[in-house]
Amino acid sequence: MTDTTAVPSKAIASLIPDMPLVVWTVVVTLAMGLTGGLAAPDLIEIFNSGFGRALGEFALILLPSFALAAAMSRHRAAPAKGLATATSPLAGAGMICPDTAYAALSPIAGRQKLDVAFGSYAGFKLLYPAGPLIVAIGLGVTDPWLPLYSLALLLPVWLAGALWVRSLGALPDITASPAATASRTQAQRPLAPFAVLACLLLIGAASDLSALPILDFLTRPKGALLIAATVALLDIPRSERRACLDSSLRRTGSLLLVIGAATAFGAMLTHLVSFADLFPPEAGLLGLLSLFTLTMLFKLAKGSSMATFAAVAPVAAPIVVGAGLSPVAAVLAICLGSFIAILPNDSFYWLVRRDALERVDNEGKAIWILTGGAVAQALTGLGLVVAAAAVGLI
Repeated sequence: MTDTTAVPSKAIASLIPDMPLVVWTVVVTLAMGLTGGLAAPDLIEIFNSGFGRALGEFALILLPSFALAAAMSRHRAAPAKGLATATSPLAGAGMICPDTAYAALSPIAGRQKLDVAFGSYAGFKLLYPAGPLIVAIGLGVTDPWLPLYSLALLLPVWLAGALWVRSLGALPDITASPAATASRTQAQRPLAPFAVLACLLLIGAASDLSALPILDFLTRPKGALLIAATVALLDIPRSERRACLDSSLRRTGSLLLVIGAATAFGAMLTHLVSFADLFPPEAGLLGLLSLFTLTMLFKLAKGSSMATFAAVAPVAAPIVVGAGLSPVAAVLAICLGSFIAILPNDSFYWLVRRDALERVDNEGKAIWILTGGAVAQALTGLGLVVAAAAVGLI
């Protein structure tokens, strides 16, 4: 007997245009303005002001971040086996991509491949210059202590993923390749840009350098990233530096378009909807859960973590203002919402699935291992953020 129930749904799906996220965002933004009764000049003015509101700041963050990532991916030295797992969060953040970090470290991770996977994933979501910085720029948050709050979350969140893997007995039976190890000096060299970045950010957080404009700029995230990227570029062959910069420009350009469209959408939404009425100042926990859920829905729909960060912050900004939330708690709630989930629509899923979980013959089990670990990480972090917000620590 033929099942005809799927025919109408397929027919409806065929009528929906297959367009990139950025195109859908622009179309929906314009449709919102037109159905909201905006005159054409007002519609264009709101879209224009929203689109360009934070692009300059994002460019100063993304260009050096992606240059740093490209330089790291070309580095000849690989961390020694004992450091592969420990450095995975730094690699995930510094490469602005958990996929690249995992691919670089997994060959020498041995049975700890899944620890490296969840470490790279957590570092990308919770450490500068990745998730928290990108989200903070979108929300206009400038708290100098945000990097320390996000760093404090890293260990328990990462540990939640590791414990999940061990509770399932999912450690892969793989040995590391002896040729992939390096000397201690070689192992530490790739970490130099991160050390420079951390030192500059700590100096900036602990000192008032406003009387010294150059030092003040270099100890803030944007200036510190420029210095860290320069250190990374100087540590690779001169012939490869231009390719790194070209790669940075390509990745930044496409992402700025997504961010601009998402920011325009947020501006239009703010103009048409009163979020102060939806989220009163005493919303507190409800506001944090709303940000977490909103980000989770973006991630489930899109799959890409970077696209989620780029798109959700401008949309979430009105909720943060309307609910009177702690800016730091809001940034962390969004970062944690993006953990959910590692599914087949995420490239990171297939990278880990075909490497660390290649011997798992059941797709459902692979999804359970990776998605369950990501959910455990997200809920652990959310519980800590909610508890800290409840007692006024953030």
